[in-house]
Amino acid sequence: MKIEQMHHVAYRCKDAKETVEWYTQMLNMDFVLAIAEDQVPSTHEPDPYMHLFLDAGNGNILAFFELPTKPEMGRDPNTPAWVQHIAFKVKDRDTLVAFKEHLEAKGVEVLGVTDHSIFHSIYFFDPNGHRIELACPDPEEEALLKRLDAVKWDMLEEWSRTKRAPQHAAWLHAKELRKEEA
Repeated sequence: MKIEQMHHVAYRCKDAKETVEWYTQMLNMDFVLAIAEDQVPSTHEPDPYMHLFLDAGNGNILAFFELPTKPEMGRDPNTPAWVQHIAFKVKDRDTLVAFKEHLEAKGVEVLGVTDHSIFHSIYFFDPNGHRIELACPDPEEEALLKRLDAVKWDMLEEWSRTKRAPQHAAWLHAKELRKEEA
């Protein structure tokens, strides 16, 4: 028994139409489905909603609910804004930079390009306040992932015991050291 793939991930939105327009125009996603009901099928709770489905590529579905009868949505005040985010993969750095330029031309404030060694990212917020990351692989990604794979369990075990950042992969952000080791 094993999970086959992600079916969809759902978040709340402030305005269904604005959300669809933003994701189709800013990130070129396809709007694939809308479902609206006055009663929640799983709980039978009377609560009107609009449920949207957008294809981020290859059948990776991002969904949203607009809930007009509920209090205004917010963020968990105990979780920093940089933690909870939705990350999408793009083909390469040229595509990443093109998205950055496209978003900035449309008035979206973009942070990055940030070099995470194994991948490079830009960050921004959608109109609902959800943090979005676009990431592309680093040309050395495959070799770096092999090195990280070799230490992942040791790192997890040490973190579990100490709650301090293990140094097994301290080389990851030290590009000069990585080049010397190669």
